[in-house]
Amino acid sequence: MSYRAPVKEMTFYLDHVLNAGRLADTARFSEATPDMAEAILGEAARLSEDILTPLNREGDLHPAKLENGVTRCSPGFDAGYKAIAEGGWVGMAGDPEFGGMGLPLTLVSCVGEMMSSACLSLSLNPLMTQGQIEALEHHASDEIKALYLPKLTSGAWTGTMNLTEAGAGSDVGALRSKAVANGDGTYAVSGQKIFISWGDHDVAENICHLVLARLPDAVAGTKGISLFLVPKYIPDADGNPGVANNARPISLEHKMGLHGSPTAIMEFDGATGWMIGAESGGMAAMFTMMNNARIGVGVQGLSQAEGALQKAVEFALERKQGRSPVEGGTGTILDHADVRRNILTMKALTSSARAIILDAAVSIDLSKALDGDEAAQHAARGAFLTPIAKAFGTDTGCEVAEIGVQVHGGMGYIEETGAAQFYRDVRVTAIYEGTNGIQAMDMVGRKLMDGGAAAFGLLGEISLTAALAEERAPDLAAFLASAEMSLNATTHWMCDADMNDRFAGAVPYLRAFALALGGHYLLKAALANAARMPLARFHIRQLAQQVDALCCAAREGATTLYALDADALSA
Repeated sequence: MSYRAPVKEMTFYLDHVLNAGRLADTARFSEATPDMAEAILGEAARLSEDILTPLNREGDLHPAKLENGVTRCSPGFDAGYKAIAEGGWVGMAGDPEFGGMGLPLTLVSCVGEMMSSACLSLSLNPLMTQGQIEALEHHASDEIKALYLPKLTSGAWTGTMNLTEAGAGSDVGALRSKAVANGDGTYAVSGQKIFISWGDHDVAENICHLVLARLPDAVAGTKGISLFLVPKYIPDADGNPGVANNARPISLEHKMGLHGSPTAIMEFDGATGWMIGAESGGMAAMFTMMNNARIGVGVQGLSQAEGALQKAVEFALERKQGRSPVEGGTGTILDHADVRRNILTMKALTSSARAIILDAAVSIDLSKALDGDEAAQHAARGAFLTPIAKAFGTDTGCEVAEIGVQVHGGMGYIEETGAAQFYRDVRVTAIYEGTNGIQAMDMVGRKLMDGGAAAFGLLGEISLTAALAEERAPDLAAFLASAEMSLNATTHWMCDADMNDRFAGAVPYLRAFALALGGHYLLKAALANAARMPLARFHIRQLAQQVDALCCAAREGATTLYALDADALSA
């Protein structure tokens, strides 16, 4: 299959659904005009289709290997990464002072989707670096910025994020890595980190690790954690990679998917590092990178949904089985009602996820480009949408990839078709950068600390779309309005409920919100282009019908979850 970048689809949503043209009206993003956006997306499409797509299967069949302490990447990944770096794609959102393009996250997300659809394993590399660039821009000293940001922005050096340890996964505060001052402004960092994406490789000349560790006298928990920049090679006086640091990979994980991405267990043995941000301020600094990454991981889920959708449609238009039940059909399995249902579900979920992610990105961009109350409102809106973008984006990737296997029938279970790779590659995205359960708990916890203001603001937008559609699509308007009413009542319930009761219903609440938002976006798209009405109708009358039931589940509370004790569960 040849991947086709959905540039027209992205552009339609940016222009006609999300009003992304507002970004070019700000001083910060004045150069991100529609013409520039079209040129950037076109170039990214060519890179993704022509250079990166052929590497996807290579990475799956020929994983990265650690040999004699040196990580050898999959065939062709060095040339693919070189094309990404030389095209300036690593530093798209970076500060122009250090060689970046200063583009909005909205465009970065579109480009990220294309690159990830083409080759998710390789695209993880620049995603990690982009997050590190943002963290250093916000928290590093001027000296660190001057040395590292030009190298990271150009792609000459790459960045990683080192949080997880064997005994400290989601509970980051339990980490045991230590840092001791050397007396010269540097620190000796020691500890072992696991699951480090692109922790070691041979496609760039240096690797810069952001490592969470604890100073000797630091308090327990997350409040005592500091952040350190630990390069693989310590820069010399001229800023070039010098002597090897005491930071090395001791093994690469053998994973279900993403075989082309070297996921390392990293060992730091008194490695030289520099503190980033304030002492014991590591989590605040790292969250800058993690929040960036959560949108990026949502994009990864979306990317695999798009790839799986394209492959399923291609297969369904070629495969002939049985008699066509419709007159004048294609003569292929696409004529069969169940296959149609599967394909439409894939397309509706993918379109919804894309709109949610891009809407979150637009709000985050506007929060940075505006001032005062306007900036604060967009920041709150973007913050509320972020866990939905991450969780629903990756859930959609998993669900759509799984349906894609089903559309292929028995051939979907055969590796040669490539349908299974989408599911194997995407499955971890629902786990890393905060599991989707944690995203949902964040949504009903911290994101409702404003009394639900951001949530009710979005519900107001859904209600407005329903009102605008009353004349042209009264049935869809009624269904969408009903979904909004259920979510409105459930949001009030969440704001009043005990926290563990909120947590018990967090996942169905997030799912309900995402499906209602999907109906809102798809209906707006249909009002702008009548040819899009059938997809909006399918989503609202089929998928968004689940909102009421999900809201009921969300309000059930925690009691039923604890009705069975541990002995009964294991019986």
